[in-house]
Amino acid sequence: MRLALWWSGRALSSAATLLGVSILIFAAVRMMPGGFAETILGPFATPEQKAELAARYGLDQPVFMQYWHWLTAVAGGDLGTSMISREPVSLELLARLPVTAELTILSVAAAILLGVPLGVLTAVRARPDGGAAVGRLLSGLGVSVPEFVLGSLAVFLFSRYALGLSVGGYVPVTVDPAANLRSMVLPAAVLSIFAISATARTTRDAVLGVLVEPYVTAAVARGESPWFIITRHILRNAAAPVVTLTATITAYLLGGALVVEYVFNLPGIGSYVVQAVGRRDYAVVQAGVLLAAAVFIVMNVLVDLMVGTLDPRLGVTAKGRRA
Repeated sequence: MRLALWWSGRALSSAATLLGVSILIFAAVRMMPGGFAETILGPFATPEQKAELAARYGLDQPVFMQYWHWLTAVAGGDLGTSMISREPVSLELLARLPVTAELTILSVAAAILLGVPLGVLTAVRARPDGGAAVGRLLSGLGVSVPEFVLGSLAVFLFSRYALGLSVGGYVPVTVDPAANLRSMVLPAAVLSIFAISATARTTRDAVLGVLVEPYVTAAVARGESPWFIITRHILRNAAAPVVTLTATITAYLLGGALVVEYVFNLPGIGSYVVQAVGRRDYAVVQAGVLLAAAVFIVMNVLVDLMVGTLDPRLGVTAKGRRA
């Protein structure tokens, strides 16, 4: 019963969040300077031409009517039709999903495989010297440097010098897996810098908090091996904030993929949405942002379940009691 109440509450809050996102993005794209007619027809179009184009796409209707038609279509599984290509947006997004999914998966994998060990290592070998300060400095730089700066630098270096990785030439994994990996390693590395730094810093702080717990001291007193103490006592109890951060990072990487895909000329959802913003292709922008919000919400629900599994004190039963 408590679990059912929790799921019902999460479903209602998720629906309300998506509804709010839909309102914001629908209003935001129409508040951008330069409408669809001005972008397509140019500055010398006559009022009659603009009116004809607006009527063709239903842009002459009241805004709330446009929103209602779009919302009811999305609720029925129809994300609309691109105003530029005249193709269904769902098919366009589906065709580009493998690129964005591969880029995000590689970046998240790098964050976990590199960030977690680095965080554990810097925590268990913390010394009162300059090592901790250097670690904090590197983490701060990794978090603060924007993707477009790192991406532009990487494009320049790997285009100027033959360093073994291709730039701007995406190859599908079904065509040539090796060439696909060479074309995706560099964008994934640029996108994962922030994720690795944030994961390492969060893991370090979580592990430092666990190291002072009495059960860790007792395990050391019993003569248990350091590896057993780390894997059995420390990692499990420090995993909750790291898992939560992973969901946030995944959503962040979906947003960061907009820039990275555009810089490296990858045919993913991110570059598709960026191009749609420039063309004022309202249906594509609305569907892309709504899809990103839906992924973020689903990731948060999955994280709640995972955290409850790792630490029963934070499980869904506790949430059910509060509900």
